[in-house]
Amino acid sequence: MISTGIIRKVDKLGRFVLPSELREKFHIVENDALEIFTSGDMIVLKKYEARDIFTGQSENLIDYKDKKVSIDSIRELAKLAGFKIIEENGPKEEDRFKIETIF
Repeated sequence: MISTGIIRKVDKLGRFVLPSELREKFHIVENDALEIFTSGDMIVLKKYEARDIFTGQSENLIDYKDKKVSIDSIRELAKLAGFKIIEENGPKEEDRFKIETIF
C-alpha cells in the first residue's frame, strides 16, 4: 500500500472529504457509490461496481427484483430449468435470445 501523504480530519458526524486528486485518479464523481471494507486496522474504500449475484460478472446486467443478474446467468438458469435457448441478433442485448419450453 502506498501512502499519499494526505491527512483529513473526521467531523462530528463521521464525514471527511476525499481529495479531488484521488477522486480524479479513480474516476469517482458525485453520487458514485463506494464500498467500505475493513482489513485488520485499515478501512478500505473501493468504487462500487454492480455485479451478477451468481457469478460476480459486471457486464450485461439486468435488474430483477432489486438484484443484478447477467444475461449469461439467465441463459444458464433457463437451460437448467429445461428451456431451449434460441440465439438471435437483435439490436439490443436483451433482444438477442428467445427461450422456448422443451418439455
